[in-house]
Amino acid sequence: MTLHRDALRTLTAWVPPTADQAALRDRFGGHLYDFPDGLDRSCYPDHLTASTVVLSPDRDRVLLTLHARAGRWFQFGGHCEPGDARLVDAALREATEESGIAGLQIDPVPVHLDEHEVPFCGDRGGVHHLDVRFVAVAPAGAVPAVSAESLDVRWWPVRSLGTPSGPPGGSTELVEVVRLARSRLE
Repeated sequence: MTLHRDALRTLTAWVPPTADQAALRDRFGGHLYDFPDGLDRSCYPDHLTASTVVLSPDRDRVLLTLHARAGRWFQFGGHCEPGDARLVDAALREATEESGIAGLQIDPVPVHLDEHEVPFCGDRGGVHHLDVRFVAVAPAGAVPAVSAESLDVRWWPVRSLGTPSGPPGGSTELVEVVRLARSRLE
């Protein structure tokens, strides 16, 4: 099975939690039907990406990266690569590379979809990432490492998200994604 076919299968099988998420699922699937290269970063202006919300074993902390180019705190993620057999494999590879943590246990079912503009992706600008988000649990005692793509990697208490004691610039979307990720694992 190709990565393209797996992504279509993953999206088709996914039961979205809201009507807005269902509309994004249909948008992402339509993109893949229209573009055989819809997972490649060369597909302009839109392409699918994969990301992962990493939680501590007790689900009380979330590991975030201070993205070097965006200057904001995010979950781990990025572009699909030719060696990725499945969309969830791309998400796990990105999370492992960017967190420095081996042995992440990833759920193969997406938890959230998001479309966002990425002005620093490519030289033409106006790129949209069609991001499929998964959730993973780190092994007990996991110590993260900062990758070349990050300025910092840090565990944050889930309860701090969206508050003054949480990651600066933390969005309400991040709060919702982490909530969905935690509920997936219950």
